[in-house]
Amino acid sequence: MRKQLPLFPTSLIGSMPRSPIILSALRMKRTGRIDADDFNKLIEQETEKVVKLQEDAGIDIITSGELGRDNYVSFVAGKIGGVTMMSMSEMLDYIDDKKAFEDMLTALDVPAVSIKNAICVDKLQYKGDIVVNELLTMKKFTDQPVKVTLPGPYLLTRSMWLPKLTGKVYGSKEELGQHVIEILKQEIDNLVSIGVDVIQLDEPVLTEVVFTEGKPRSFMCAALSERKDPKEELEFAGSLIGQIMGHIDRTKTVASLHVCRGNWSKDERILLTGPYTPLLELFAQVNPDLLTLEFSTPRAGELSSILTDPRIAAHTALGLGVINPRTDDIETVDPIHTRVQEAMTYLPADRIWLNPDCGFATFANSPVNVLEHISGKMRSLSEAASLLRSQYHEPVNR
Repeated sequence: MRKQLPLFPTSLIGSMPRSPIILSALRMKRTGRIDADDFNKLIEQETEKVVKLQEDAGIDIITSGELGRDNYVSFVAGKIGGVTMMSMSEMLDYIDDKKAFEDMLTALDVPAVSIKNAICVDKLQYKGDIVVNELLTMKKFTDQPVKVTLPGPYLLTRSMWLPKLTGKVYGSKEELGQHVIEILKQEIDNLVSIGVDVIQLDEPVLTEVVFTEGKPRSFMCAALSERKDPKEELEFAGSLIGQIMGHIDRTKTVASLHVCRGNWSKDERILLTGPYTPLLELFAQVNPDLLTLEFSTPRAGELSSILTDPRIAAHTALGLGVINPRTDDIETVDPIHTRVQEAMTYLPADRIWLNPDCGFATFANSPVNVLEHISGKMRSLSEAASLLRSQYHEPVNR
């Protein structure tokens, strides 16, 4: 059975800055210069610190910090058989429009050394752990509810599909997608059997589909393969995400879908802009328990753009982004409280969760914030939740 959560439950989205020792270990891991047991021991020690940081700040649902990941999707290269990690320069040899690819990378504010991608080069094989060990590690250090973050099936399929390589193994991106589905179902079954309170599927590439039509491509880690008409692409994405959402046992865990507009730079001007309106059909189709969305930045549009849709407002909970992970300023309680009050014109209190817009370190080598600011932002999140609970008559036991 799912654990009972407080009103306005708080959680982070996923990634936290990696310490210098972890960054060194990640480099050594890729070149085979560190023993797997030593690497895992280090990640366990550092995860304990991240768990304590969240607990001390009053966060309700604990996440791992994704410390052993190079980034939020490329790490699967070491977890799924048939997948290899490739740098952008290595991928360039297999890209038809090399100039457009290079121009896209040049225009973006992210170090080239930070950009790596997981590419499918052989039939996929499930090895029993994508994020299972992250879950087991978290549960060693906390009795609080825990959340695991998984790259979603559309993100994985788009990320791993490089036609000149993957096309030798799978006849189409659709065929690859169905094998991705099989693997994610096995992983989810393992997570649920261990005990997990929230499973979050990350699908940031959805906004790349709808907000870059006729414009230069953005870099969403997995926005590298060829894309079809946005309508076709969203139908493909919806079919994949819907299969996974339909597989998750909602009596045992909360099924969350996280969508943002990119999180690789502190420069808001180069990140995607637009309301969630083009994604409403997909959101309604895949039917998550929780939509965990960006809303602290004007780039996300108005709350009304999604919450006036009865298919969303009738039963879906909102993970309301009220903290900008990219700013140094620490949000105060008042604007968070005001934003929640606005959301409550559309949703009841028991269907509003509080979180940052996205993670604090999408790329291990290029975090968008530091622990000092992050700690303050987490405390503001918890203080706002406490105020709201007292206002809506739920005891606060801290």
